[in-house]
Amino acid sequence: MEQVVVVEGKPQRRVHLRPVDLARPHGLSTQAVRNYEEAGILPAAERTASGYRTYTPLHARALAAFLALLPGHGHRTATAVMRAVNRGAADEAFLLVDESHAQLLEDRRTLRAVENALRDLGPEAGESGPPGSSAATFIGPLADQLGLRPATLRKWEAAGLVRPRRDPLTGYRVYGEADVRDARLVHQLRRGGYLLEQIAPLLDQVRAAGGLAPLEAALTDWHSRLAGRGRALLAGAAELDAYLREREEPEAQP
Repeated sequence: MEQVVVVEGKPQRRVHLRPVDLARPHGLSTQAVRNYEEAGILPAAERTASGYRTYTPLHARALAAFLALLPGHGHRTATAVMRAVNRGAADEAFLLVDESHAQLLEDRRTLRAVENALRDLGPEAGESGPPGSSAATFIGPLADQLGLRPATLRKWEAAGLVRPRRDPLTGYRVYGEADVRDARLVHQLRRGGYLLEQIAPLLDQVRAAGGLAPLEAALTDWHSRLAGRGRALLAGAAELDAYLREREEPEAQP
């Protein structure tokens, strides 16, 4: 439906869209569109005399921007970005976008650290260092090095991810060089989003094979996921920029 309005003394055509007109191109339900509006993801819609919502191309652009932001930023951040834009707080939205890019950069560094840690794995990866090894440490110092709680290391031990020996006199856990390396590897993989049950078989394979080969498929998948997120962030930025530009047009405001 089109309506002629006057903007700065000039007649302008204004298109009115129904919820289904926004929903159908994206395979959404009309209820989803209404939910997005109520959540502040879309600007508030006008109402007809009978109370029905009417949307504009600006709402359609907002919906496209939100859906494009989702793959790279996730629902929570994408929602926060759109809410900030819709209330005129563009700088806040840009900060949220920057934080997602910073997190992606940190995840790339984490992946690099994992790959570097794996390159250091030798044939002895499944064995603890000798009792007198200078690399041996106890649970408290190791937890401090990794920025973890000792309880986390105990949980990893229960899952078979780290295998410290016990001092025969004190009963204390003693982490040899290989144990420390395994703990660092588990820590990096956890930061990369892997679950304990996913890490356990990978470590078993590394110990058995004594090298990087068992993890190559996982690392390749990790690289692909990070590349996908990077591409998604670019696509989301393009749609967000298009929405911001359309909001700047005087006749675009709903």
